[in-house]
Amino acid sequence: MSGVPDAARDAHPNLKRQPALTTRGQPTPVRTMQGHTESVQVSAFFKDGRRVVTGSMDGTLRIWDVQNGTLVGGPFEGHRDGVQAVAISPDERRIASGGRDNTVIIWDVDSESKQMTIKSSLMKHRSWVLSVCFSPDGKRVASGSEDKTVVVWDTETGAVLETLKGHRNSVFSVAFSPDGLKLASGSADRTIRIWGANNSEILREIYAHQDLVRSIVWSADGKQVISTSYDKTVKFWDSSTGYLQIGQPCIGHDAWVLSLAISSDGSFIATASDDMTVRLWNTETHQHIANALVHTAGVNCVAISPNGELLVSGDVQGKVWLWSIKDILEQHPAEDHDNGEFTKDHSSLSNHPSESDEVPGIDDNQSLLDILAINPAVRDASITGDLHTAEELLTQEIHTDGNSHDTYANRSLVRARHHEWDDALQDATKSIAIQPSLLGYISKGIALCGKEQLCDAMEAFDLSFVFSNQSPIAIDLVLLIKVVALFNAHCRDEAIRRLKDLATAYQHSHTRSHSIVNSYLRALLALAAFDDGQYSEAADRINDSILGIANWFSRRTLFEPELKTFAVLFGWDMDSLWQTVNQRRCDVFLRADRVIDAVESHQYMMRMIDEDAKVRCLKWSTAFKKNCIVHCVTKGDEAIAVRNYEMAIGLYSAALVLDPSCESLLVLRSKAYIGRNLYVKALQDAEKVIELNPSSYLGYEVKRGALHRAESYDEAMEVFDTMLSKLDAHDRKLRQQYVSRAEVDSAIQKAINHKLENSPRRLLNTSTGDLCNQEGQIKAFKKTTGYRKVLSSSMTYAPLQTEPIEEAVEQYFSWAMLSHRWGSEEPLLSDVQVKSVYDLDPVGETVKLQKFCEVARDAGYCWAWSDTCCIDQNNNAEVSRSVNSMFTWYRHSALTIVHLSDVPPSSTGALADCTWNTRGWTVQEFLAPKIILFYTQNWTLYLDDRSSNHKESDTILQELEKSTGINTRSLIAFEPGMTGAREKLRWSSSRVTTIQEDIAYSLFGIFGIHLPVIYGENKRNALGRLLQEIVARSGDITALDWVGKSSDFNSCLPADITSYKVPPYTPPPLSEDDMQTSVSALRDVVAADSALTLYSVLRNLDHPRFANSRLQLPCIAFLLTEVRLRPDQDQGRCFIYDVKADGLQDLQITTVDSLIEFSPRRPAARQRLLLIRPWNRYDLDLLDSEDESQGLDDQSEPSSPSDDLPLWPARYHEAANPESRRALRLIVHLGQPFSALLLAQQRGGMYKRIASDRNIIAQVKDMVVDNMMNARTLEIL
Repeated sequence: MSGVPDAARDAHPNLKRQPALTTRGQPTPVRTMQGHTESVQVSAFFKDGRRVVTGSMDGTLRIWDVQNGTLVGGPFEGHRDGVQAVAISPDERRIASGGRDNTVIIWDVDSESKQMTIKSSLMKHRSWVLSVCFSPDGKRVASGSEDKTVVVWDTETGAVLETLKGHRNSVFSVAFSPDGLKLASGSADRTIRIWGANNSEILREIYAHQDLVRSIVWSADGKQVISTSYDKTVKFWDSSTGYLQIGQPCIGHDAWVLSLAISSDGSFIATASDDMTVRLWNTETHQHIANALVHTAGVNCVAISPNGELLVSGDVQGKVWLWSIKDILEQHPAEDHDNGEFTKDHSSLSNHPSESDEVPGIDDNQSLLDILAINPAVRDASITGDLHTAEELLTQEIHTDGNSHDTYANRSLVRARHHEWDDALQDATKSIAIQPSLLGYISKGIALCGKEQLCDAMEAFDLSFVFSNQSPIAIDLVLLIKVVALFNAHCRDEAIRRLKDLATAYQHSHTRSHSIVNSYLRALLALAAFDDGQYSEAADRINDSILGIANWFSRRTLFEPELKTFAVLFGWDMDSLWQTVNQRRCDVFLRADRVIDAVESHQYMMRMIDEDAKVRCLKWSTAFKKNCIVHCVTKGDEAIAVRNYEMAIGLYSAALVLDPSCESLLVLRSKAYIGRNLYVKALQDAEKVIELNPSSYLGYEVKRGALHRAESYDEAMEVFDTMLSKLDAHDRKLRQQYVSRAEVDSAIQKAINHKLENSPRRLLNTSTGDLCNQEGQIKAFKKTTGYRKVLSSSMTYAPLQTEPIEEAVEQYFSWAMLSHRWGSEEPLLSDVQVKSVYDLDPVGETVKLQKFCEVARDAGYCWAWSDTCCIDQNNNAEVSRSVNSMFTWYRHSALTIVHLSDVPPSSTGALADCTWNTRGWTVQEFLAPKIILFYTQNWTLYLDDRSSNHKESDTILQELEKSTGINTRSLIAFEPGMTGAREKLRWSSSRVTTIQEDIAYSLFGIFGIHLPVIYGENKRNALGRLLQEIVARSGDITALDWVGKSSDFNSCLPADITSYKVPPYTPPPLSEDDMQTSVSALRDVVAADSALTLYSVLRNLDHPRFANSRLQLPCIAFLLTEVRLRPDQDQGRCFIYDVKADGLQDLQITTVDSLIEFSPRRPAARQRLLLIRPWNRYDLDLLDSEDESQGLDDQSEPSSPSDDLPLWPARYHEAANPESRRALRLIVHLGQPFSALLLAQQRGGMYKRIASDRNIIAQVKDMVVDNMMNARTLEIL
């Protein structure tokens, strides 16, 4: 860097310059580089000074070799919008960038390849990221955003370390101090804030500029912060005080100053501006050290190489400019530092800070009070407020010398302070009469204003100019006194107008007196607005006035003459005003419900006032803090209620600023941090609570909550146990409100036991492939995070909430079931007991099992079951238990996966013909589950249907309904039981099983029956036991309605389930009108007593009983009277007989059995045969319900003339009652055709059914009750 600092120092006007190095004309760049397609927003040098990284509004970053002007890296795309900020880590391993996509990206940099890859993309800001910087050690990255916050990130992990809030507008710039202990931020709210980098504490707040702060840097020694602004200036600030501006601002740019860079040794800075120039400044003198570097467009950014030899800048046209600083300083030094261009103050006259401390033409040793000829004793007494003493002194002087015009003028001022306007005017007039003077006319003008004689007052003030000796100081003072006097005379608008006119007249060389008057009057206006209840207006006015007062209040020594002058003339108390304005700002924010602003204002005030002032405002401050804390808590609680944790944190934090050791506030903020998922911060607050009050349970409670939410469940439970011990020691009553770990453990075990009641005894772990019994499943659960989570979360308030426990248990212990067609080489229990499923050789059917476990795992289930390997096939007791539980396992499974091994991918309509759909066991496997998914041969979803449940797929359901004959309603929501037994038997009548008995065993679950499983008993016996159980338990005799061959188990049962393929006979429907007509027709035919007797007999018949293969069947029997073999029939396997029976119409019977022919003419040879109508009590109940419904209809509808006719003839009129009506309806019902059974009597009086290959359809001959009276219960073998 040799030569550059020297050149910078040589540019100082008071140092000797090197001769003859100046070359006229403008500096020219070494080169320009074009690559970005939009504005270049940011730039930064690598340490070698050869490479520079740039970021652009085109959303890319690029790395350039500045020596040859080539692009060596990029463009690097990562941001979705323009890049606004870039920084290089101290070790150059990483680059941070921020953009308009609200993200900060950390890039890994390969130093050799010059390539960058995204390490992490950080999302926290809610608006554009405008600035980024690395800490000196590179471990942290800070970002400033349009969302008014500064976020500090962990470079390695991307975790948010701190979120700094306080700025009231966008944060344009952030910078770590050289020692890394402080972080500065510059904002559009016109302030600079200096934060403690390790604790987020606001160390300093600098009201820096008249417009937004655009860029900030630290000096090399960390003692100064340098800032640029849209107000076109560059300012230097003492970082230790925060309010002392060092020297004059740098002035020269004609537009916004957008960027700032400082040399590594801190000797000079460079600034970039929208005026299309870059300028270089000496950091000691704040003067130009070279001519401006002129560009062809507005300049957005500037950077200085580490050796100080090169400067790079980027403009709005996407061009990157490279300059040689050494050449510029040697060939184009600043031409003239004394021509006034760079010393004039561009600040406009306003209430803002940073006004010039130097006023041209004023001798700093000259006293304003001397100019006004104020008596020193009067001055001191007036300043201290001892006006009575001042008046006595002046009165004594007048008694001593009655011709002293100054004494009268001084006493006029004192009396004006007392508002004794007549006396004040009299003294002023006397003074002028003795000798016209500056003070005489001023005192007269003040007195006349007090009397509201404004025209005369203005004349008096105007005459005072005659005695000003054309002194600018005196003239300025009179003009300002006139303004204040008008203001005090309630002509506030006029006073402010005159003040603005003075500002225009002064232009850029205004006086300190004007600054004081301007700020003071604006403060008074703000206070007046507050007193009038205009809080919104007051807030704005107070904010503006504080900015102005802060400037001269913090430098009261410099402003002492002016302050004393106005204190004497008008009794202005600057300390009191400062305190009052700040208090009112706090109050107005609080009344406007802007509590965070109120807290910040209070803190600012406390930082700015001295200890004496703090004592004076202690009472107010105490009350304000108390009130503010209440507001913060109330609004914070409201924010929590709507889950606005960010706002709640801000409010609780604001309250903690006022009372840092308040346990309840720390607890509230900790809970808000938990809600915001900021667990580290929540733990910090919890630890503070514990530290403040170790015996309290509150700190432990929120600490447990934070640890639990951070998923540190073991630690959370330890803390909870500690909390309970605190309660045991100090508050047993409160202790009872919490649930202990033992209680939760017991509830969890209870939920597990309940879940496992309907679970298979063995399951496969889908993650490990290991087979586990239920004890193993429980052990595995207790090792999971889910177990610790539910255990920790349930250890809270009593009563114990069991729903989360049940949900956690349900989620973990849920299992998937496999439904499939067994293959030839299925893995068995012995295979998976010694090896994980996933470790088995992937051959044959093992692949199916492995894929099934993978599919179940990917669906989110920990456990899976397959009948091939989860049942011990050699253990008869276990097999029997499994067969009887199978339906329940499928019903309670979370998912059933059906593998269609012979259905190729992309097949359609293949369900009907697939092997799976022909198997007996699969009926319950698709009826029982609530959720089912079909997979094809290669484990892709059938029909590529990606819905979560194929029972919700209309297409698949239609295929199933068509191929199985099972209605959609049953397919979707089947309920096991014996209702509709005949239909359920038909569903399985076409199914096959490998083991013959399984055709019956597979139906146990469908009928809700538990029976012993006895392999080897044969299918007739197995089916017979099943049907016997159905009839015996339900009384449903529809299972007896079949055609085919009789079973050895009982002749009324079929030998094979295929006998149920033929649908049962259904008589023609009988409408209610037909029923009524038939009933009416019977009234003259059927005797009432006979009808009632039949009704009574049938109602009193016993239910069917079925046990030990013997059926006790209630029925109506009809004796066969004639059996004749039909002539001329083919001699096949069946015989067709014409038969006659008492009370029945003639009919035919087809049977494989040979019957003995007989007739009335050959009675001796005949066998006793019966045709019976099995009696189903449910038919009687159905008739009763129809009759009741008809009765209701009869009541609700108007009767017709025919309805008025008696149901019975007159002689039977007494029998026309509901029971008689039911009896007649029964007779009509019995007159319908019915499916009859043919029985042959055996020795001992029992009967056997003679099977038929066709339904035997019989019908009573006449509607004669006697033909139906043979109702009995027969024992059938």
